[in-house]
Amino acid sequence: MSVAPTSSASSIPNSSPDPTQSKQAPKQPRSVFETIFAFAPNRETLGGSAYLLLDQDADGQSVNVLIDCPAFNEVNRSFIQRSGGIHTLFITHRGGMAQVKDFQREFGCQVLIQEQEAYLLPTVTTDVFHRDRAISPTSRVFWTAGHSPGSACLYHAQYGGVLFTGRHLLPVKGGAPSPLRLSKTFHWPRQLRHAQQLLTDFSPETLSTICPGANTGFLRGEKKITDAYAQLQSLDWAALASATPVL
Repeated sequence: MSVAPTSSASSIPNSSPDPTQSKQAPKQPRSVFETIFAFAPNRETLGGSAYLLLDQDADGQSVNVLIDCPAFNEVNRSFIQRSGGIHTLFITHRGGMAQVKDFQREFGCQVLIQEQEAYLLPTVTTDVFHRDRAISPTSRVFWTAGHSPGSACLYHAQYGGVLFTGRHLLPVKGGAPSPLRLSKTFHWPRQLRHAQQLLTDFSPETLSTICPGANTGFLRGEKKITDAYAQLQSLDWAALASATPVL
C-alpha cells in the first residue's frame, strides 16, 4: 500500500506563534507611593496583587514588608534585593500564599500570618498573631475574618493612611472598594462587620488609600483606591447584607 507523501516542515505555514517568542517578559513593579510598590498580578494566587512596603523601625533600620506573594521570578527578586530585602512577609489570607518557603529561604524573612491560616504552611516557620500586632512605629496588622477564617489587613500610617486589604475589600465596577461575597467566602456577616468597623476605627484623615489584593483591573491602570474613607461611607450596607455570591 502506498503512503501519500507528507509536506516538509519548511513548506507548512506557521499558523500559530512560537510560545517561546510570544511569552512576555515579567513586568517591573510599579510605584504607588515613594515607599510602596505594586507587583504585577500573580497567576499562582489567581491574579492576586502583592506589594512591597519600605518601612523602618524606631531606630531607623529597614524592616521592609512584602504583602502577599508576587511571582517568584528574577525580576521581582532582583527588585526586592535592590530595595533592601524584606524583614517580613505578611500574608493577608490563604489565597495570597505562593512559594512562601522560597521567599523565606531567599530573603531570610519572618512569615507573619493570622493564627487560623498558619496550618496551611506546615513546612514554613511562621510567626502568628491573634487580633493585631504592631510591626513598626507606623504599621500594624489586624484580623478581619470573613473572606477566610484568618483574613487580615495591614495599615500604614503614612500618606494619609494606607490600608492593604488583601481580598477583604476589593474594587468593583467603577473602582469603588467593597466587600465581595464569593461562593467560597467563609463568613459573610462577619466580613461585613469587620468592613464596617473600619469606619469606626479610622477617619477621613487617617484612611485615604486602599491597596487591594486583587481585581485591580477595575482601577484602570491604577494600583490604589483613593478617597477610601468616603467611598466606604457611601456603600449600601443593607444591600450588601442580602447580596448573593457573585462567583
